[in-house]
Amino acid sequence: MSDENKQELTKDELNKGRNEWVHGSYLTEGTLVAFPLCFPGASKSIAPDESHITALDITAEGDVYGGTSGHRAHVFVGMFRGATGMVFDMGAIENSSGCVAVCCGESRFVAFVNGPEGGRMISRSLEPLPFDLLQEWWMSRPPLDDLGAIVPGEDVIHAVADRERHFAIGCTDGHLFRVAIETGKSEVIDEIDGRAKLAVGSKGNVFGRDRDNTLWRYDPTENKLTRQAMPLPQADWTPGPLVWAGDPVDGTLFVADASGRLFSFHEDRGFSASLGQAPLAPVTAMSVTHDGRLFGACGEGIGKIFTHDPRKQETRDLEVAVSVIQKRRYGYQFADAVTGRDGQILLGENDNSGHLWIYYPKIRERTEKDSPGV
Repeated sequence: MSDENKQELTKDELNKGRNEWVHGSYLTEGTLVAFPLCFPGASKSIAPDESHITALDITAEGDVYGGTSGHRAHVFVGMFRGATGMVFDMGAIENSSGCVAVCCGESRFVAFVNGPEGGRMISRSLEPLPFDLLQEWWMSRPPLDDLGAIVPGEDVIHAVADRERHFAIGCTDGHLFRVAIETGKSEVIDEIDGRAKLAVGSKGNVFGRDRDNTLWRYDPTENKLTRQAMPLPQADWTPGPLVWAGDPVDGTLFVADASGRLFSFHEDRGFSASLGQAPLAPVTAMSVTHDGRLFGACGEGIGKIFTHDPRKQETRDLEVAVSVIQKRRYGYQFADAVTGRDGQILLGENDNSGHLWIYYPKIRERTEKDSPGV
């Protein structure tokens, strides 16, 4: 099938054969490690029905903070620098069933959770990095600060930290808001249709889905919202959340339509033509490593991992996630992804007994352009 025809497949057609796996159709490149939500051998994992990882963020130092969904939501921190290698459960959040976003600042984080009475904010200081978890250790679990609702009765849909990590900008069912991460002070900016997810562009503006297949733009510096600021490209923009990923070097954003077609967006250049096709739809999580390659998860029920290399203009199917280190585990559903300090991709597993998956990409081939003096 040609790439041109492949791009026209519907979501149902893309997923039609997702259960017809040939034995051995698992990860074909790089290495995946499924890390449990605990300190192995020293603490218990988050309960299986409370461990669906649905939100991730990463600090400037490289520690990953996340939130879970299920019977109760939890927030956690994962540390893989130095002699650490653990996930620490910072606590369960009562009267909540889902965490939709975590935003890390300089010394605190804000998590956004939903429950029977709508959405609210949870905050706490960032966890200091232990010197050496090979020795006797202990970590405190002070109470999480419940900052209450932003808009009473409205669920929070999504939120992102601005480029300076001073504010968390997010949307509820009907409003755009921002929260000062260090103080927890919130303000409602304007009415807006809640259409997750949000993304920070190459110039620091925040973008989200608006009506009529357009994007709104919010300027955090000017505290200014522009509705229907630009149209989305011609594609399958079935109503639903957009899934974004930002290049940590030049700020280029990548986005997938409902059929899994990939596009890039830069504030100076606008949207690209279609870059390629994910092997399944929908795309559920994406992140970009330091050399510009995009890695993501796609599909419902039994999903796959894929990659897009802008330099080669190539999109490839990396097959089904499997970890064979220490304990064998297969990964089928992922809801969020971030890029680690050293270029690894961290994927949040949206499943019972969810694990934090760490993907170490294959080092790409050296070219003449990469050689010194060229």
